[in-house]
Amino acid sequence: MGLWRDHVECTVLWPRSLIAVYDYDLEVTRLDADADAVTDKASGVNLDCKVDLQHVANSARNAEYNPRRFGAAIMRIREPKTTALIFATGKMVCTGAKSEADSRLAARKFARIVQKLGFPARFKDFKVQNIVGSCDLKFPIRLEGLALASGLSATYEPEIFPGLVYRMVDPKVVILVFVSGKIVLTGAKVQEEICAAFEKIHPMLVQFRKRS
Repeated sequence: MGLWRDHVECTVLWPRSLIAVYDYDLEVTRLDADADAVTDKASGVNLDCKVDLQHVANSARNAEYNPRRFGAAIMRIREPKTTALIFATGKMVCTGAKSEADSRLAARKFARIVQKLGFPARFKDFKVQNIVGSCDLKFPIRLEGLALASGLSATYEPEIFPGLVYRMVDPKVVILVFVSGKIVLTGAKVQEEICAAFEKIHPMLVQFRKRS
């Protein structure tokens, strides 16, 4: 369990429905941070009521809503420092917390704000959603060779996407590998899956290290 701690930083994975809105490169640019394994959690909550997003944006501090850009109101609080995406259906995604306890606390605070705005919001079905791990190996990788050696587990189409996509079966994690040596591990439900996936693929990445 020691190897991954030297490399991997865990952070938030936006729900798949948001990837089309938030440029995925935003996640990749965060790989430069050299830090111990810091875990951020993304959680989901059902407020169990319809929400007028324009009213939320007009009435709450630190809230915004631009339906032409994205179909959710965005709200932020400072303690714990988190961001909520609130949908008209009453679904809410809370991101940025450093622990499950902080994520739950933040989600409850957001729910109370919605209640104070006049909506009969409840706090149902709280759960932590996907976690993503990211790191910079500090050496370039021969993606063509890695793709050939990985067979059906890997897809590399540089004309479509600059990274190699490696689909690991156990644990069930998708790993994006870039020629620069930066990697993103996605799809995990718990941090241990990120750790196990990194330990498993690391020898292959070293094997296909690009020599200068």
